[in-house]
Amino acid sequence: MTAVVDPHSPLFIGLMSGTSADGIDAALVQFPAEGGCRFVHGQTHAWDPGLRAALIALGEGGDIASLDALGRIDAEVGLCFAEAANALLRLSGVDRAQVRAIGSHGQTVRHRPLADPAFTMQLGDANRIAEGTGITTVADFRRRDVAAGGHGAPLMPAFHLAMLGTTDEDRAVLNLGGIGNLTLIPRNGVPRGFDTGPANALMDAWCQRHRGVPFDADGAFAASGAFDEALLARWLADPWFALPPPKSTGREQFHLDWAEQALGEGELAAADVQATLMELTAATVANALLAHLPEAKRVLVCGGGVRNSQLLRRLAARLPGVVIESSAVHGLDPDYLEAMGFAWLAQRTLDGLPGNLPSVSGARGPRILGAIHPA
Repeated sequence: MTAVVDPHSPLFIGLMSGTSADGIDAALVQFPAEGGCRFVHGQTHAWDPGLRAALIALGEGGDIASLDALGRIDAEVGLCFAEAANALLRLSGVDRAQVRAIGSHGQTVRHRPLADPAFTMQLGDANRIAEGTGITTVADFRRRDVAAGGHGAPLMPAFHLAMLGTTDEDRAVLNLGGIGNLTLIPRNGVPRGFDTGPANALMDAWCQRHRGVPFDADGAFAASGAFDEALLARWLADPWFALPPPKSTGREQFHLDWAEQALGEGELAAADVQATLMELTAATVANALLAHLPEAKRVLVCGGGVRNSQLLRRLAARLPGVVIESSAVHGLDPDYLEAMGFAWLAQRTLDGLPGNLPSVSGARGPRILGAIHPA
C-alpha cells in the first residue's frame, strides 16, 4: 500500500535502536511548515539474533576481540540499518527520491559521559546506510554534545519540547525504553531532561532468563509476584540515583549482574524479583519527577513501557493526582516517537540548526549535531 504524503513537505526517515536492542524502529515522517510532525509510516525491523546478542554483550561492558571485529560489527550494523530503511520504503510504497534524508541513531555500545575524557560510542556505519539506500544520511548525533562538555544524552528533550511543549501546565514526557528518561517542561522556566535509571532492559533480561520470552507482556509476570521492599531499598541505594542532573546511563551501569548482587541470601521467587524490578522503574521515575518538577500535572509516556499496563499502574500509584497517558493522546505514536525524533534531528542538522538543549545535557552551548553522509 502506498502511503499518502503531503507533496509540499519533504519526507524524512528516522532509525532508532535503543538500549533494549529489541529491533530497529524505522519511521517515515514529514514536518509541515506550520509545525508538528506528521507520521506517515513505521515498522520495526528485527535484528539478526547473533548480532543482537553481540551488541547486548558489548553494551553491558563486554570487550571487543580486535579492531577487525569492531570494524566488522560496525559495518554489519550499518547494513542492518540500511535494510530497515529500505524495508520501510517498500512497505510504504514511497519512492526513495522523495526522502530528503535519513537520521540514524546507531546502536549504543558504550556510554561514558563521566570518564576522562568522556566519550560515547554508537555503531552503525552511516556510509553503509547512505550507500545502501541512496539517501543522504545524518548520524553520530551524540558525540558533538559530549565534545562540548555534555552527556550526549538524552537527546529527545529538544524534540519533545518542540512537539509537546505547552504554556498551559507543567508536564513531563517519559520514555520507557531499556533505560527510562524524563523530559521536564515547566510552564515557566528552562526545560530539563535526564535518565532516571533502568526500565525495560532489566525487566526484559530477567523475564528472558526465567520465562524464556524476550519481555513481560503487559507486566503479567510481575503481576504474579509481589515486590520486596528490602530488595528495592538495596537497589535504590546505588549512588547513581542520588546524582544530580545532567545524568545519563546505559547497560554498562544497569545489567543483570548489578541486579543480582543485591539479591542477598534469602530466596525470592523469580516473579517477586520481576515485580521489584518493575517497582524500581516506577519508584525512580516518580522520585525524579517529584524532586525536579513537583507541580507536574501530566506525564506523557512513550517507548515500549507504554504497553505495560502494570508498570503504568505502579507509576500512577506513586504519582497521585498526576495524569499518566500515552503520547498518542497528543498525536505522536509512542512506539516510534524516538525514531521520529532522529528524523527531526536530521532535518535540524541539514538546516544548520542546533539539536541539543544545554539545560538537559550540560553542554557548553547549543550545537549542530551529527555528520552528514551525502547520497
